Amino acid sequence: MNENNTLRKTAMGRTPEGTQRLQVQAQILNPFTRRLFEQAGITTGMKVLDAGSGPGDVALLLADMVGPSGSVVGVEIDPMPLGIAQARVHEAGLTNVSFLLGDLDSIQLDTQFDAIVGRVILMYLPDPAVTLRKLANHLRTGGIVAFQETDLERLAMAPAHPHNQMFEQTSTWIREAFRRAGVPLRTGLDMYTIFQQSGFPEPHMSCEGQILAGPNMVEYEYAATTVRSLLPLILQFGIATEEEVGIDTLAERLQTEAVSQQLAVRGVDMITAWTRIAR
Repeated sequence: MNENNTLRKTAMGRTPEGTQRLQVQAQILNPFTRRLFEQAGITTGMKVLDAGSGPGDVALLLADMVGPSGSVVGVEIDPMPLGIAQARVHEAGLTNVSFLLGDLDSIQLDTQFDAIVGRVILMYLPDPAVTLRKLANHLRTGGIVAFQETDLERLAMAPAHPHNQMFEQTSTWIREAFRRAGVPLRTGLDMYTIFQQSGFPEPHMSCEGQILAGPNMVEYEYAATTVRSLLPLILQFGIATEEEVGIDTLAERLQTEAVSQQLAVRGVDMITAWTRIAR
């Protein structure tokens, strides 16, 4: 594995700390993702491919939406989060979800799907348009393509109101770690071009975000968990020192700052794109 791929893997969260981040992230993003899937037309009885399943949060959401008469197949390249996803499905007693271990660009799929979806996965692919074209070969006529990505550039633009140095610094650590790892920061906005380069019809697109306030927000934990998962990159690139980050108390300090200064904190912007493939 070359250095750039290693850096991307770290940024992608394919570590125990990163997997924890993805599971906290799901608590925030699942309502957004469900709305995307509902708008795109995913419903009971469909067979859906979840691209880049990670620890299985999107697959579990889809299992509820398609019901027992539908099915979900998740593809994940890393066995560690895949094992977590399989355990969660088993614990939930679901029989309509299965997983495949493999690379999205080379995985062998022997079935046709009603929809292909993914959340925060295109940003990590070397050529997302090429990958989507390959996956679309497994879509039925009229099948749905629906993806959700972030705008990490926007993350560090005035993350709190009134201005707060700790929130701005934390957002900058995250953005810079992704940028220096070679991860595109604006994949959410790039999805229009990605869909066009994939040969898909023009996508329906929207942007959704949260304004956070008060003491009881999971986002404080999410921000700290994200920094923890990126800490090797933050240290490697000299973005900050361990002492400056203070990872063990970061969530508590963010919460204290937000409450004491009555901050309104802007969460990450989630951009959605979906279309139907007519053949």
